[in-house]
Amino acid sequence: MNRRAFGISAAASLALAGCSATSGSVNRFKSYDGPQVTSVVINKGARKMYLMHNDDVLREYEVDLGFAPLGPKRFEGDGKTPEGTYTIDRRNPNSRYHLSVGISYPNNQDRARARAKGKRPGGEIFIHGQPNNPKDRKRAARVDDWTAGCIAVTNSEIEEIYAMVNDGTTIALRP
Repeated sequence: MNRRAFGISAAASLALAGCSATSGSVNRFKSYDGPQVTSVVINKGARKMYLMHNDDVLREYEVDLGFAPLGPKRFEGDGKTPEGTYTIDRRNPNSRYHLSVGISYPNNQDRARARAKGKRPGGEIFIHGQPNNPKDRKRAARVDDWTAGCIAVTNSEIEEIYAMVNDGTTIALRP
């Protein structure tokens, strides 16, 4: 075998080895083949999230909320987590957090309420894992309800949620 063919063969082998599961990297994209999650319920007062299949609880998680968790979100920067019924409408594998699943806040009522007060309703509300930035991760570990209005879970939990919950799923955020 000549050197050029050997070099190409070696490069291809190394590239394939880098893609294999045995390369030491952890895959954050899990798969799920159980019952469909028909809704997500957040009980803000209990700091709990439930993934539901009709009336059955499939999974239960403890959550952190916005830094001013009492009451519904009214405008951008208030530190509150929304209350009401929305949908899961997007996902972000490249989030500032370890995966994130988007919530359809604000709706038309949220926009109108904020506009009546001369404010913006805010947005970018997600269920997400822990911050990717080490400094932010340390702060989140020290404080309960550390988000700007999102729902935070552990990294392993958001991997499970990301796999289980489909876009279009209803989410009810209760006081």
